[in-house]
Amino acid sequence: MDKTQINQEIVSAFGLTIPPVAMAFVNEQPEGVKAIEGEFPSFCTFWRIAEEKAFYASAKKHFNCPIGAMVLGFDMPKEVQEELGGMVKKMCECSYLSEDEPAHIPTLTEKKSGVVYGPLKDFPGEPELVMMWLKPSQAMIFNEVLGCCKWSESMQSMALGRPACAVIPITLDKSPFAMSLGCTGMRTFTEISDEHILATLNFKEIDSFLANLKTTLSANKQMKEFYISKKNQFVN
Repeated sequence: MDKTQINQEIVSAFGLTIPPVAMAFVNEQPEGVKAIEGEFPSFCTFWRIAEEKAFYASAKKHFNCPIGAMVLGFDMPKEVQEELGGMVKKMCECSYLSEDEPAHIPTLTEKKSGVVYGPLKDFPGEPELVMMWLKPSQAMIFNEVLGCCKWSESMQSMALGRPACAVIPITLDKSPFAMSLGCTGMRTFTEISDEHILATLNFKEIDSFLANLKTTLSANKQMKEFYISKKNQFVN
């Protein structure tokens, strides 16, 4: 199945109004992929630009966002490390983070020198990660597809908080999927509506994800018909 078809299945199944985007981590700018020009305030800013076009962003292009650069595991020059330290200090001083949290923020374990971003439907090359903006009802389906709603003794929440970009290393290094409720920084820089939740999927899981998606949609359709029938019994 090609990326155009995969994109169409996801968009249609979830009823997405914002197109899914994809990411891949690289050691050099791929041939035929233009490097993005200009300066940008955050790592998450690139996610929204990627809805419209594919591009390459070097590690340096991420240095205006020290938190994002840290999460991506980039080697940062001294001045960026110092800015990162200042940001973390600010976060702790205003009680946004507790002092023991920064050391536990996930970071990518495999170091690369840049990132390719772009729409999933025509992403140049093989994606590593797919990113979607979901509303709560869509996020529920996403959770069901991935088995996160299955009741068990070891059941754990997969909804992450701040920083939102921590879903990237979680998805690539620990779990094949993740979700963030969206931190203040992400919502400020991306200007995404408060109705949306960020969800990510490791592209290696795309085949099983799409297969389970069909089963989940069918199950929810049947249950909705049952619930409507039940509700109609009580309509005066």
